[in-house]
Amino acid sequence: MKKYVKNKRIVLITVIIIIAVLVQQPMYVQADETNIRLYAKAAVLMDADSGRVLYDHCGDEQLAMASTTKIMTLIVTLENADLDDTVEVSAYAASMPPVHLGMRSGEQYRLRDLTLSLMLESHNDSAVAIAEHVGGSVEQFAALMNQKAAAIGCENTYYITPNGLDAVQGDKFHSTTARDLALVMSYCITKSPQKETFLEITRTPSHTFTDISGGRSFSCVNHNAFLSMMTGALSGKTGFTNKAGYCYVGALQRDGKTFVVALLACGWPNHKTYKWSDTRALMEYGLAHYNYRSFDEVEIPKEATEGIVVSKGQSDSIGGRVYLPVEIAADETEMGVQGLLMHEDEKVTITLQKVKELSAPVREGQVIGYISYEVGNQEWKRMRLVATGEIKAIDLKWCVRRVFERWLISDNRLW
Repeated sequence: MKKYVKNKRIVLITVIIIIAVLVQQPMYVQADETNIRLYAKAAVLMDADSGRVLYDHCGDEQLAMASTTKIMTLIVTLENADLDDTVEVSAYAASMPPVHLGMRSGEQYRLRDLTLSLMLESHNDSAVAIAEHVGGSVEQFAALMNQKAAAIGCENTYYITPNGLDAVQGDKFHSTTARDLALVMSYCITKSPQKETFLEITRTPSHTFTDISGGRSFSCVNHNAFLSMMTGALSGKTGFTNKAGYCYVGALQRDGKTFVVALLACGWPNHKTYKWSDTRALMEYGLAHYNYRSFDEVEIPKEATEGIVVSKGQSDSIGGRVYLPVEIAADETEMGVQGLLMHEDEKVTITLQKVKELSAPVREGQVIGYISYEVGNQEWKRMRLVATGEIKAIDLKWCVRRVFERWLISDNRLW
């Protein structure tokens, strides 16, 4: 009996040791088509210019995002406030947990200094002070964040806090997806009217400042290690909470390509460096396998600009066929981009949609079809085909005139 109990204990201890070892080991995510080994639970590699997802692992899974939230906090602030504003600290802002600047209730700071505190050191109290100044309250600022997310195209993002601390509101929680997070960063660095200021702030190596009174001084250092990891690194933001794990979103620009990597749940302590290896792996994959291709290089089908027959239209003679020239619209693009980052194995598929015949009247510039450019089963560009002239419909007045003209011609021949 004693031997049985002893053996049972040995088995139990062995199982516990195995589980403990497994917990400490990285969980690789491997995609057959890329052979990329990742630690992140959710990851996306995006072309920042087009918003196209080039690599996706659980990219639409809604997860906590921690301080990667602060890129949205910053861009909403830049687009809605003046960096020379003076911010007064509330008791609520001063009560935020570490990581914090250590502000005190009633103190005043320059908004520009607080944005650098926000992005370089990820201070939670600075985020709340900024939100209350710009939005009037944290709740109103969160509403601005959610409005901006929707405008950018985020489909599964919900902001509750400006600093990324875990929070629940009804049946929703403070969360995003890797795809949405990549979209937000892409907007910040390529489309926002404040993109240059965003980059300037997020790339600042260090910053020293005081409160308005000059009585207290502070120093901030940029903790985004990616900025010195790879040539062309543009921007980025780290994040961590117990729920979110380590998170990261970063951008790189090189050789005319701009990539964004978003990682969620990329390990927990003591695996703080996993996010850097995942980011490098995805960036290197993008640089090695994707190149820009202009749609102007793709040959347009000849039939696209061939003339079109117009029935019941006025012509030089009764019963004559009317051919109307067709051209690509002067403004050319109805939707989409001029080119795309494409994998070496990808091809552009052109679809031509064009009516075969029109019935008069036809107005000049009337759309009669379009040319569609598709890559990866998604349309990226569409060009409109338009009529180059006007064709009036046959009416009684035109018929009388044509009959009269023919009668005159016939009558003149008798003479």
